[in-house]
Formats: sequence, structure tokens, C-alpha cells
Amino acid sequence: MANARAGMAAALALLAAAALCCGTAAAALPRLEHPARNDGTLSLLVVGDWGRGGTHNQSLVAEQMGRVGEKLGIDFVISTGDNFYDNGLKGVHDQAFEESFTDIYTAQSLQKPWYLVLGNHDYRGDALAQLSPVLRKIDSRFICMRSFIVNAEIVDFFFVDTTPFQKKYWTHPGKHHYDWRGVAPRGKYIANLLKDLDEAMQKSTAMWKIVVGHHTMRSVSDHGDTKELLKLLLPVLKENGADFYINGHDHCLEHISSRDSPIQYFTSGGGSKAWRGVFQPNKDKLRFFYDGQGFMSLQLNQEQAQFTFYDVSGNSLYQWSSRKTGHSQPSTYLDDEE
Repeated sequence: MANARAGMAAALALLAAAALCCGTAAAALPRLEHPARNDGTLSLLVVGDWGRGGTHNQSLVAEQMGRVGEKLGIDFVISTGDNFYDNGLKGVHDQAFEESFTDIYTAQSLQKPWYLVLGNHDYRGDALAQLSPVLRKIDSRFICMRSFIVNAEIVDFFFVDTTPFQKKYWTHPGKHHYDWRGVAPRGKYIANLLKDLDEAMQKSTAMWKIVVGHHTMRSVSDHGDTKELLKLLLPVLKENGADFYINGHDHCLEHISSRDSPIQYFTSGGGSKAWRGVFQPNKDKLRFFYDGQGFMSLQLNQEQAQFTFYDVSGNSLYQWSSRKTGHSQPSTYLDDEE
């Protein structure tokens, strides 16, 4: 715990000067309420890196999501970003919104709220379009913000806008244009976001604390680890007892366990184009890796969280569950696979 506090202090101090020189105060993260069921349970699906007009097996993944969603009686869906390829939306009236979202995820079980973060490909278009309430008038399921909280009683989901953390998007964008409206300057934005997140996680009384972002924290696939998140974001998660970090970005399914904290990393980025053919181990414990298309389910109650990965045919590829040993220790687990 002492190391975690030191790491978080260093991360916040690194950006404090930038925040002070810009003179902008942080504000509380937007908070949405999504009550758990009467029996105190929650069930949801997680998919990422999907919006390709149904191509690259997006439609097949969507079909299986509908079937699993019906079986589990899901409460909502989480998208880990890269919602529209290759360059986000052109505006609020871009037909890609309906062609890649409304017309694809048609199953009755998927007619639930979708909570979404932006990915780097979303920032290459009109990022503000995805944040606009205009899209909710077209399809009321679509709830996208930069960073926000969804409280579901037994769990707080902390959605984090991770794209601005990556320096290369700012300094070496290449042929791409990133829509930094409402974000620039980078230092001020990240400093405020880290402060807001830290304060929100400290106040959380939920049994489970789950952080959702687009970019990988730990990954053995194409993009690998994201050094900026490890340096700046991870200390905040460790200090505040985050249970899981869920992301997309790498077009695969994977589960990695931290070796120096209870945090578990889950990648669900197989919503369409996949099969990168890259494998690069890191120092943490790899539990599962599938270099293909698919999605993830998460079922929660007060004592247990159960994760399941599914492939494009709806086959269950891997299941892992974790049980709390006591309400006073939100980061202590009995790992069902140990």
C-alpha cells in the first residue's frame, strides 16, 4: 500500500504544475445511476473495437451477443471504445452511426443502455458528435461521455477517457487528425481527470470498483502495455482498491493478473476485425489469450464476479470468477482458479 501511495503521489505531482499554470479547477465526474436487480445481482456484456458497418464479422459477433444477452438477461452493455472505424463519425448525422450501431445490434436483449467510452479511432473524427445528445434522439441506448461513473449499487464503474494519455497522438499523429476540442492542453486535462477519478474512487462505497478505458494497461497482443497509463493511471487504481480494469484497443480477448496487486486486467476488443497474429509476453501473469473476435460477459453479486469470454460462434472460451473474502477488504479475493 505504501508503494501504491508513493506511485500515485508521483503521478499526480508530475502533472500538478501543468494544472496550476493553466488555472483550471477539476470538477466531479458525471454520475449515472443504474440500479441493480431486486435480488442484488447485475449482468452485462462488454464489447470493443466494433464499428465497421457489419463487416469483419461484426454482425456475427452482434448476433451472438444477442443470444448470450437473452440467456443472461443482461442489464446493459459496455463498449470499450473505437466505436466507429476508421475515423470516427463525421458529425451527428453521419449514416455510419446507424449502419454500425443501430442496424447491427438489433436483438431484443441488446435494447438496453449502452455505456461507451471513446477510442483513438473515435478521436480521429468528430469526437464531439459521439458525445452529443442528438445521437440519443436517434438511438436512446447510446450513452457516451469522456469520463463518467455508472453506479449500480453493488458496483461503481469508472469510465476513463484514455486516448489523451498517449503522447504519440499529440506529438506524432502522422496522417491522422485528432479532435482535441475540449481536451487540449493535455497536461491540464489529464491532471484534472486523475484528480476527479481519485476523489470519486475515494468516495465510493460500492462493493466492487471497476475501471473501464479504451487503451490497454497490460496486454500481450499488438499494442502491448500502455506506458502512460502504467505511470499515471495505474497508481490511482492501486491506491483506491480497484478490482478490475477493462479495456479494448487490442483486437483480442485476454485476461492478465497483476503480480504486485489484486488488479485483474481484461481486454474485450474483438467486436469486429481481429487476428493480428502478435504475441509479446509481459511480466504479469497471463491467464487467457485469444487472438480473435468475440466479447465478454460479467455477472456480479455482493460476493462474486464471474467473467466469461465468447467467440464469434457464441462458444464459451474461458471463464474466471473471483469471490470477496470480506466486506472490509474490497481488494481481497479467493481466486477460483488458484
